[in-house]
Amino acid sequence: MKLKLKPKLDRRLIRNFDYFLLLTVIVLCAAGTLTLYSATHGLEGIPDPFHFVKRQLLFGGIGLFLMLVVALIDYINFSNWAIYLYAFNLLLLGLVLLVGEVEKGAMRRIPIGFFDLQPSEIAKIIMIIALARLLAAKEGQLPFFRDLLPALAATALPMALIFLQPDLGTSLIFLAVLLGMLYVAGTQGRHLAVLAGGGLAVAPLLWFFLLEGYQKDRLLVFINPEMDPVDKGFQLLQSMIGIGSGGLFGKGPLNSTQVRLGFLPDHYTDMIFSVFGEEMGYIGAVALLLLYFFLIYRILWISTQAKDQFGALICCGIAVMFAFQVLVNIGMTISIMPVTGIPLPFMSYGNNALLVNLISIGFVLNVAMRRHKIQF
Repeated sequence: MKLKLKPKLDRRLIRNFDYFLLLTVIVLCAAGTLTLYSATHGLEGIPDPFHFVKRQLLFGGIGLFLMLVVALIDYINFSNWAIYLYAFNLLLLGLVLLVGEVEKGAMRRIPIGFFDLQPSEIAKIIMIIALARLLAAKEGQLPFFRDLLPALAATALPMALIFLQPDLGTSLIFLAVLLGMLYVAGTQGRHLAVLAGGGLAVAPLLWFFLLEGYQKDRLLVFINPEMDPVDKGFQLLQSMIGIGSGGLFGKGPLNSTQVRLGFLPDHYTDMIFSVFGEEMGYIGAVALLLLYFFLIYRILWISTQAKDQFGALICCGIAVMFAFQVLVNIGMTISIMPVTGIPLPFMSYGNNALLVNLISIGFVLNVAMRRHKIQF
């Protein structure tokens, strides 16, 4: 197997490099780092006020390096490696169930020295590559429902392993990515309707036999946050109070009362948008949403310029992944979505998520750089 790299970088690749996308990502990372500092500065039990910021910057730097490495390797190589990446993905997901570290009732991480590997995060980008290869091989020809079965089976196995951790949030990301990529690949509307109907049909089984107690509580609290305001609904109510109190222009950096008074759990991970909304206000929140909109729009635009369907499907899968995470994370902070453990891309503290998000951008840049057929 031969890597399609040249000793000297082709000038046409540099000319096709999407600096707008890279700049958007850097601005989001900078906003996330500043919000993280504001959310963690002065926390009790943390002697170094820059502890979380240092780690985020460290892994952000590593992520940017890996992003550029991924961008330099012709993405067609990842199609050739898809089966090996998929097998490696299953191995890691199985391993975490055997030797994973338990945190908040879930077994999701494998301790590796100073770094805890979270295979479910890696699984997201590997699944996009695997699905892109399977669907691109069909060349837009998916006339029968049986044509969808390989993609469904390829998604179901890692999704089930992630659900067993348990990690409902990441499992839902898999479903969103699968449906989005099937649609782009040319799946007929009636087949997508059958899949959606099947999902609704098994929902009662999930509720009675598979969901953990705390997962059911999150759904009930979403319907009525005031059902238990001092326990199960506490986090959601405090999040809405914080965002609402930010007003039009916000309270300014380091002035989040929800953080300073210890009212908001998970304020620097899943609920970091609440901190941002309280400190930056409505204007800041809208600006952040516009950045995410431009990020997703740019990725989708690049998908339309891709030289082949494999590249287009990779970009679409990544766009759906980001869009779903932004929608669910921000939605849960204002009670229009159930509370799940889905981080806000480039904003929430989390080394694994940050690395995978930046690597995902590397794939998009890769497709953009090679959007015209280049003779090597």
